[in-house]
Amino acid sequence: MKRVSVFCFLIILLLISAISCSGSSQRKKQVTGNDSAVKEGEVLPSKRLIEVLSPADNSTISCAEKIIFSVAEAAANSRTDSVQVWVNGRLNKTIFDLPATHEIPPAGIPGRLSIRAVAFSSSSMPQTVTLFVSLLSDINPVTYRYRVINSYPHDRRAYTQGLVYDDGFFYEGTGQQGESSLRKVEASTGKVISQVNLDASFFGEGVALLDNRIYQLTWTTKVGFVYDRETFREINRIYYQTQGWGLTTMGDSLVMSDGTNVIWFLDPDFNVLSSVEVWDNKGRVDNLNELEMIEEELWANIWQTDRIARIDPRTGKVLGYVELGNILPREERSPETDVLNGIAWDPVKKRIFVTGKLWPKLYEITVTAQSRN
Repeated sequence: MKRVSVFCFLIILLLISAISCSGSSQRKKQVTGNDSAVKEGEVLPSKRLIEVLSPADNSTISCAEKIIFSVAEAAANSRTDSVQVWVNGRLNKTIFDLPATHEIPPAGIPGRLSIRAVAFSSSSMPQTVTLFVSLLSDINPVTYRYRVINSYPHDRRAYTQGLVYDDGFFYEGTGQQGESSLRKVEASTGKVISQVNLDASFFGEGVALLDNRIYQLTWTTKVGFVYDRETFREINRIYYQTQGWGLTTMGDSLVMSDGTNVIWFLDPDFNVLSSVEVWDNKGRVDNLNELEMIEEELWANIWQTDRIARIDPRTGKVLGYVELGNILPREERSPETDVLNGIAWDPVKKRIFVTGKLWPKLYEITVTAQSRN
């Protein structure tokens, strides 16, 4: 009985295998015999529905100009029911009849603008076309020349990263690993009145005064320090997600640069309030370093140059450039002398001060408009 059962079972397996192979072969013949046939479970790609005719991807335009958005069906046999136009993540327009042209109003603020066209069709899945436009500032920056009014002694060993003036003293942050510090310096003599040294693991950066506190950034460690203004006692630490470069204040807010073209506005606890990108009429302005608010303008050293950008903090537009080439005479330089960095403002006497990394002098200057770029 056992032998018969096994024999029957083997016969059944052979029959099932033959039927299966026969079916697979037949399906294979059907598919290969007709190129347009769809394999089981296969989803063919949808036809391209639309083509964006303008603007071109990665094109540039003034932020004061409207953008002409033009779209058409990609082929004569395309059938598009509607196209949504999204600008910087917000729905701007829904278009039902193609081809079509739509005017996107001027942004007014420079920066990188994303435009996304989403096409819908009853015979296809939605399709998206994304492109980017660089919006340039609509202001031609003014070029400013300088005149030295006074010069003051400055510690040649101070790798200046931040500079603030208040009531006859400079509060100066210095950098370099193992040499970073916060100092209170007598303006007229350059004498260091108070100093606190950072741990060797920190590279000191920008400083700012807000109420009775001094804030100091560090470069890549993403941590900063808050000190009591009078005693230089550390009372808090602050944390951020970017590099720390320059720091100043605007009203009750802190203003920070991170070495890019982005300026961050922060509350006293270092929570981000807003940000703005800095552009001129030719492109983005990167390497923004030490900062100072002078009346209603944000002044920023541009790292590795002898140039200071004067920026509208509300829009990020560069209003002008202060050219400070050769302000430190050749005979005052040494092999260690580094770049211009350090801006301070005396709001009482309306005085502007500048210096640099490892410079022996700090200068009081005035600036005069010369021309527009």
